[in-house]
Amino acid sequence: ADAAQRAELTRLAARLESGFGAAKVCLEGQDHCMSVDELGELMAKSRDYDELTRIWTAWHDTAAPQRADYARFVELANAGARELGFADMGALWRSRYDMGPEAFQAEAERLWQQVRPLYVALHCYTRARLAARYGADKVRPGEPIPAQLLGNMWAQQWGRIYDDLLKPFPGASIETADRALADQHWDAVRMTRSAESFYTSLGFPALPASFWERSMLVRPRDRDVVCHASAWSIDSDQDVRIKMCMQPTEEDLFTIYHELGHVYYYLSYRDQPYLFRGGAHDGFHEAIGDTINLSVTPGYLASIGLVRPVQPSREAVINQQMKMALDKIAFLPFGKVVDEWRWKVFAGEIRPEDYNRSWWALRRQYQGIAPPVARDERSFDAAAKYHVPANTPYTRYFLSFILQFQLHKALCDAAGWKGPLHECSVFGSKEAGQKFQAMLAAGASQPWQDTLQKLTGTREMDASVIIEYFQPLMKWLEEQNKGQTCGWTT
Repeated sequence: ADAAQRAELTRLAARLESGFGAAKVCLEGQDHCMSVDELGELMAKSRDYDELTRIWTAWHDTAAPQRADYARFVELANAGARELGFADMGALWRSRYDMGPEAFQAEAERLWQQVRPLYVALHCYTRARLAARYGADKVRPGEPIPAQLLGNMWAQQWGRIYDDLLKPFPGASIETADRALADQHWDAVRMTRSAESFYTSLGFPALPASFWERSMLVRPRDRDVVCHASAWSIDSDQDVRIKMCMQPTEEDLFTIYHELGHVYYYLSYRDQPYLFRGGAHDGFHEAIGDTINLSVTPGYLASIGLVRPVQPSREAVINQQMKMALDKIAFLPFGKVVDEWRWKVFAGEIRPEDYNRSWWALRRQYQGIAPPVARDERSFDAAAKYHVPANTPYTRYFLSFILQFQLHKALCDAAGWKGPLHECSVFGSKEAGQKFQAMLAAGASQPWQDTLQKLTGTREMDASVIIEYFQPLMKWLEEQNKGQTCGWTT
């Protein structure tokens, strides 16, 4: 309510976010100072332990100046939250989940514990492979993995080290769509039409004509643009658009299928009163397109002529599941930690003088990850992740990575699928589509538990479905990890 404090909060928010965006690192031997995206590419490609340590340290050091601003921002954000009747900013965020703040915190922990055994097995296998590459003196048995070795600045997803370090069977693979997309001259419009056809096969309507007139599907020739893929509802009605710079690759094909999940969610709840035009909770919006992507199986890609109709071998299935797990399973503890840390900061359980120690204690506890060099309270490593200085809630991603598997199983059940869950595609199933549309149409008009029940028959989110989906990989990891010291000291 205080105008001066409101203005200060606005200035701090702008300074924190712009500070992250403007940060550059000048590495010896490079011809220019580099952004975090450029540094991330170096990390993904390098296998030199010392070089990776330098890159990691240099980027994380850029966040240190934000520490004082962030501490003051927390004070002001909490003051605003208390004016609205909440104990602190974290309690305000958690209130959006139709549960008490403490109950939701316990729910997030319950979901994590359901999937933790698969993560620990993946961590164990990965640590052994990294020890073989870098030496047991650097990657120690029974200890956390050094954070710079996993191909990602925040060790949140490990897929960039899959091909040369973690692929289980180098000689076996599932064919990708990349070659056929190029050979058959698929362009951005054809890729988007393909995604649209998946949704319409379930009974969703065709995209409105304005979508094709107003979307940006390729990089413009006459101006610079931000190419990060995003979906937009301009008028909360039928003016829906995509902004993306598509290339004929399988990765971009999956991305457009994902982005149309947002678009069809917008269209499905557009008849709700304005305040209810949103996801059941913020994890749902991210989960919809990813749920569809779980049905973009090799069998589905073969049906649309993008791969050969060949039954994958057991080795190829393990490879495919490993590649997926390095993104979807490896992400889960990081997806939980970011807000776990902030909830404690907002609640005053973590004081500014303990920001860095507590950040790494949580990273170690949940992820089994440790910094590659000693860090102290002169550093502010949490702010090296965009969502912290930008004050963007992060639990939505943790929840979406869980929900997508639960929704996928429910759709497969509705479609009458009887085989392994990872082979199921609901393409063409009007029965699955009808239940999916009914769930999406509810928007935010009722508690998310009611909305979830419309499709799944249960009012609880359930991460155990992930274990079912990854059952081939889980069994293989159990064999590979025999004799290993799995887990890590906390």
